[in-house]
Amino acid sequence: MTPRVTRLAPSPTGALHLGNARTFLINWALARRSGWRIVLRIEDLDTPRIKSGAAEGIVRTLRALGLDWDEGPYIQSHDLSAYERAMQRLAREGLAYPCDLSRGEIEAATSAPNQGDHEQRFDSSLRPASAGRSLAFEPGAANWRFVVPEREVVVDDAFAGPTRQNPARLIGDFVVWTRRGQPSYQLAVVVDDAGQGVTDIVRGDDLLTSAARQMLLYEALGLGPSPTYFHLPLVRGADGRRLAKRHGDTRVESYLNAGVEPGRLIALMARWCGMGSPDHLTSRDFADHFDLHTIPRADIVFSESDDRWLRGG
Repeated sequence: MTPRVTRLAPSPTGALHLGNARTFLINWALARRSGWRIVLRIEDLDTPRIKSGAAEGIVRTLRALGLDWDEGPYIQSHDLSAYERAMQRLAREGLAYPCDLSRGEIEAATSAPNQGDHEQRFDSSLRPASAGRSLAFEPGAANWRFVVPEREVVVDDAFAGPTRQNPARLIGDFVVWTRRGQPSYQLAVVVDDAGQGVTDIVRGDDLLTSAARQMLLYEALGLGPSPTYFHLPLVRGADGRRLAKRHGDTRVESYLNAGVEPGRLIALMARWCGMGSPDHLTSRDFADHFDLHTIPRADIVFSESDDRWLRGG
């Protein structure tokens, strides 16, 4: 029987905050309860947003919370060859093409960016004559886009339930290789997940619409069945927006540096998962008592009272 594998895949664009830490803790607990192997992967291809030292800080924070892994850390930027091979196949089979249209030109021809993800829909009418033809992949000054088929994709999510998505109507031809000479997030995670044998993915439900795109890439690249997805509700600030710097300092390392014990932080995350009102838990305690079915279906709101409770107020 092929072992099941999951991954912790932080992006070092900053320190780990409470919302991301909760998702990683749930992912880790589900894996340890279920006997899955865990891969640690540092997703550092969003070059303009990567912060120096952030990857090392995230690894320290995960360890401080009691999380461990069986393989890694693997660093995406250390070897781009697998992504290049994937692009060569997509281009050769007429499933990707270079596009040098600017954001302004795309917006003028179609519509404004989609609310929430800051992506612009790229309509099939904007495809160049080369789209659909067999091409030689040549990284250059243009983005490369995936030829998105006009059809629905069913994402049978193990937590959120089944959804029907039509990526062609939602986002259109999305970028798979950037003009910076790097794979996009969508392509990189598919190539890595397939190459590392990942069978189960646990992440925030802001990435639910990415699942359909990634399933299309699995199919196009002949990578076999796509993983099982678990898309969880997000932790948000009191204003309803995803937890971020605008909500103050919610970095896990800041609480640890202020003397808050890891067990206190894990206890708050346990409360957010419907596990009663403990005052202190180790990561192993959390895994032993964790139940996916008790997680509230609505987003969690991090409040000032949560901050006071963490600090012993």
